[in-house]
Amino acid sequence: MFIRWINKAKKQITFLSGASLILALIIHYFGPYELRQAILVFATVLAGIPIFIKAYQAVRMRVFSIELLVTIAVIGALFIGEFVESAVVTFLFLFGDYLETRTLEKTRRSLKDLVDMAPQEATVIRNGETETIPVEDVVAGDRIIIRSGGKVPVDGRVVSGQAFLNEAAVTGESVPVSKRNDDQVFSGTIVDNGYIEMIAERVGDDTTFAKIIELVEEAQESKSKTQKFLDRFANIYTPAVVVLSILVYLITRDLHIAITFLVVACPGALVIGAPVSSVAGIGNGARNGVLVKGGEVMDNLSKVDTLVFDKTGTLTKGKPEVTDIKTFGNYDEVTLLQLVAEAETISEHHLGQTIVKEAQARNLELTREPESSEVIKGGGIKATVGDYTLAIGNRKLMNAEGIHIPEEVAIYQINQEKAGNTAIFVSIDGAIAGIFSIADQIREDAKAALAEMRRNGVKKIIMLTGDNKHAAELVSNELGIDVFYAELLPEDKVKYVKKLKESGHVVAMAGDGINDAPAIATADIGLAMGEGGTDISMETADVVLMADKLSQYSHAYSLSKATIRNMKQNTFLAVGVVFLLLIGVLAGVINLASGMFIHEASVLAVILNAMRLIRFNKKNQEVKESLKAKLV
Repeated sequence: MFIRWINKAKKQITFLSGASLILALIIHYFGPYELRQAILVFATVLAGIPIFIKAYQAVRMRVFSIELLVTIAVIGALFIGEFVESAVVTFLFLFGDYLETRTLEKTRRSLKDLVDMAPQEATVIRNGETETIPVEDVVAGDRIIIRSGGKVPVDGRVVSGQAFLNEAAVTGESVPVSKRNDDQVFSGTIVDNGYIEMIAERVGDDTTFAKIIELVEEAQESKSKTQKFLDRFANIYTPAVVVLSILVYLITRDLHIAITFLVVACPGALVIGAPVSSVAGIGNGARNGVLVKGGEVMDNLSKVDTLVFDKTGTLTKGKPEVTDIKTFGNYDEVTLLQLVAEAETISEHHLGQTIVKEAQARNLELTREPESSEVIKGGGIKATVGDYTLAIGNRKLMNAEGIHIPEEVAIYQINQEKAGNTAIFVSIDGAIAGIFSIADQIREDAKAALAEMRRNGVKKIIMLTGDNKHAAELVSNELGIDVFYAELLPEDKVKYVKKLKESGHVVAMAGDGINDAPAIATADIGLAMGEGGTDISMETADVVLMADKLSQYSHAYSLSKATIRNMKQNTFLAVGVVFLLLIGVLAGVINLASGMFIHEASVLAVILNAMRLIRFNKKNQEVKESLKAKLV
C-alpha cells in the first residue's frame, strides 16, 4: 500500500524536493546553517524514498541497478555529512524519471484518443427496414446508409447516391473527394455533403481505420522495449564500485577512506551531465517552437540520415488557396471575384469558402445576397446575384446547363489541373466568364529547410502522400525531393518506412494527420506539425513543430547534434574526473575535502557546459562551421 502511494505521489515528491533545494539555497545566504542542513536532509530523504524502493526491489530481483548505487552513495554522503551532494543527486535522478514517465503517459493517451475517434454506429437496411446498430454488428454484405456529417463505419463500395467525403483520417488530404457508384470508401472518413448507400466489404478489425489503430499500437510497443544505455552501464559500474569500496576498507581498515572512495565514485556529474544537457537542449527547442520528447529522442534524431515527409499539411500548408483567376469575355478579375464570392456565400463547400476568403482578403464588400440559389450536389451552385445569373462548378455542371466551353477555355482548364490545381468554371448569363484555380501551397520555408538538413547530414529525402501523382510530382520537383510515392494508404506508408529501416537507414517521418500516425510511430523519429496537425499525430510523434515551420525541423536536427556532442563531452568529463579522483584517493593525495571540492567542481562544469545549449543558434553554428571549413 505504501509503495503504491509513493508511486502515485512521485510527481508531487519530485517538485517538493526541488522546492526544498531552492529554499536551502536561499537560507544558505540569509539563514542559519543548521536550518539549511535540516532542509537538505529532508530533501534527500523525500526524493530518495522512491529511489530507495526501486533499489530494494532490484536487490530482491538480484539486479545491480543504478538506483542501488545512488542509494549506497547517498547513504554514504549522509553518513559523512555531505548533504548538498545527497540532495542534488536524488532530486535530479527523480526528475529525470518523472520526465520519462510523463512522455509514456502521453503516448498511451494518444492511442485511447485514436480509438475514441472510430465510428460507433451504422445505419443499415435489413429485410427492407432501416435500423441503427453498433458498428461491431455490421457484417460483410450489409447495405449501409450515410448522410451528410455521418462517418463511414466500415470499408466498402458505393452502390447508390453521390457525396463529397473528407478522407483526411485515411489519406491525410484535406480536399474532399467525390464518391459515386463503384467508388471505394473507407472506415473513419466523413461525408462532407451528400448521401450515399454502400455495401460493407471489410468489417471489424479488417477495416482501414482499425488497422491504423493496430499499427500505432504495435509501433509504440516496439519502441518501449528499447533498453536504456544507463541500465546496461549500471550492471557493470554499480557492483564494481561496491566491490572496490569493500576492498578499500579491507585493505586499509579505514572506514573514512572507504566511504570517501564510495562518495567520490558516486557518478554525480555523470548522473547530472546527460539530463542537464538534455533539458537544456529541449529548453532551447521549446523557445524556438520545437517540442522534443526526451533525451533519447535527441539521440535518435541526431543519427537520422533519411527524411520521409507527408505532403498535405507538412510540405504544403494544408489550406487551399486561390492561385489564379482567369477571365474570359468582358469581365475584369475584381468584378468576377466579387460576383462569385457573393454567390458562394450560400455554399458550405470548402472550395466555395476558399473563394469567399480570397474576396475578403482583398477587402471586397460582399453586400448582395444571392437569389434563386441552388446547390447542385457533385456539380457546384447556381445563383442570381443582382442582374446576373451565375453557374459555378465543374465541367459536369456546365454541360448540364448547356453552356458551351470554347477550346481555349478547355485547354486552360487542362493545363491548370496538370499543374496541380482544381479548376472551377464560372458562367454568367449562359456564357463562360472565367476559371478559378485553387490549390494547396507549398510552405515558404520548405525548400530552404530541406536544403539546410541536407547540408547537416541528411542523405535522402522521400515524400509519401495519399494525393494524386500530378500534385505529388509537382511538389517533388519544386522541392528537389529524391523520391516520391503517391496515392498511398496509411499501411502503405508504414511499409515504406519499415523497408527503409530494414535497409539500415535511420528514418524520421514527418506528418500532420491521423493517417500519418502509424508511419510516425514506426519511424525511428516521428515528427508532427503542431498548429495544423491532429492531437493523435502530435502525441504519437517524438518531435512537434508548434508553428508548423519546417525551418523549426532544421533547427531541431542541428540542435540534436549539438546536444549529443554536449552529452558526450559531459560524460567524458565526469568519468575522467571520477577516475582521477579514485586514483588520488588510493594514492593518498586526495582527501575528503579536496575530493568533494573537485567533485562539486566537475558537477558545476558539466552544468555550465550544458547551459551553452540554451544559447545555441542554428545560424550561428552554420557560420562557425563555414569559418572552420575556410580555415581548413
